[in-house]
Amino acid sequence: MATRIRSAFVLAVMLAGAPLHAAEVAGVNIVESDRVAGVDLKLNGAGLRTRAFFKVYAMGLYLQDKQTTAAAVLAAPGTKRVHLRMLRDVDAGDFGKALEDGLRDNHGEAEFKALAPRIAQLVAIMNEMKQAKTGLSIDLDWVPGSGTQVNIGGQPPGKPIAGEDFYLALLRIWLGENAISGDLKKSLLGQGG
Repeated sequence: MATRIRSAFVLAVMLAGAPLHAAEVAGVNIVESDRVAGVDLKLNGAGLRTRAFFKVYAMGLYLQDKQTTAAAVLAAPGTKRVHLRMLRDVDAGDFGKALEDGLRDNHGEAEFKALAPRIAQLVAIMNEMKQAKTGLSIDLDWVPGSGTQVNIGGQPPGKPIAGEDFYLALLRIWLGENAISGDLKKSLLGQGG
């Protein structure tokens, strides 16, 4: 009896330390919660980015409190994370260009022009990696008081990009009026898809 109790206790301790998988997207386990800059975040939704029938990346959106509309996500205060896991090799230049195109599609000319120096900073960070290889994780974190921190494979390759407006602009790539995928947008908002 004591052995069974001890075994149950050991199992409970092991499970408590293991990340819980809240979603599986194209074979990628997306964890239920994450921690960014000392702040606990919850998975808001997860989905798949495809292009011309090719699976490009699995994605998770993490917030402090779950939201079900794009407007609520954009208005939500505090730390946020966009987590991407590459499902195919993509040239870094092409990846950076796709992000830039997503920004352009969701902002007017004047807004896009105002973001241009920071977009160039993001594209330069992406270009440094040469290729976004299958399995690579890319995190785009908003940390209040610090900026948008890009992490590639768990490492920050550059300094944070200033301004919450820039992070919100990035979110519009996936959640904006002209989001890159309607199904992915719904999935990130926890609406299925």
